[in-house]
Amino acid sequence: MQGLARDADGVTRCWWGAGEDAAYRAYHDDEWGMPVTDDVRLFEKLALEGFQAGLSWLTILRKRDAFRRAFAGFDFRRIARFDERDVERLLGDASIVRHRGKIESTINNARRTLELVESEGSLAAFVWRFEPPAADRPQRMTRDALHELSQTDASRALARELKRRGWTFVGPTTVYAFMQAMGLVNDHLEGCAARPRVEAARAAMTRPVA
Repeated sequence: MQGLARDADGVTRCWWGAGEDAAYRAYHDDEWGMPVTDDVRLFEKLALEGFQAGLSWLTILRKRDAFRRAFAGFDFRRIARFDERDVERLLGDASIVRHRGKIESTINNARRTLELVESEGSLAAFVWRFEPPAADRPQRMTRDALHELSQTDASRALARELKRRGWTFVGPTTVYAFMQAMGLVNDHLEGCAARPRVEAARAAMTRPVA
C-alpha cells in the first residue's frame, strides 16, 4: 500500500517512521498512537507540539530529554511556579528551542492546566472527552485519508475550548497532532505493524472520567 515502507529489520511501518533513524523508528513503533492518560505526559506533548511549530518533530524528539531537564520533567505544577528568571534561564539553554513566546506559552499553559485539573478532575478526563466517535473516522486509514486529517471537527473543538480557557499555541492542527500521538485516534496506516497494537491498546483501555 502507498505510504508503507518495509525496513531492513523486516518491519512494515508508516512511511514517516521508517528509515535509518533508530529513535524515530522506536517513537513510531512504541509511542505514537498508544493511548495516554497520564496528565504529565499529556501536558508534555501539548507543550512540545507548541515548540514544534515551524520545525520537524524529529528535531523536537532529539531534544526531548533536554526539554525534560529544562522544564522539570514537564511537571506542570512546578512549571506553573516558573518566573522571569526561569524564562531567562531557558532562553540561555542551547539544548532546547530558545523561543521566548513558546517558553512563556508553556508556563502559561501549566498554570491553565492547574485550573483545568481543579475544575475537571484531570487533564486526561478533559482531553479524552474529545475523542472522536468511530463514525467520524475514515473507514480505511490510507495515506490519502491521513492527508485529509491535518485538523478535524474534534481537534477544532478541543483547540477552541483550550483557547477559551486561556491556553496558547494550541491551534487545531497542533491539537490534532497531539491527538494522534496520545492515542485519541489511531492514524497508523492499514498494513503498518503498529496499527493493530495501538488498536488493541485503545480497545483495552479505560477512558478517564472526571
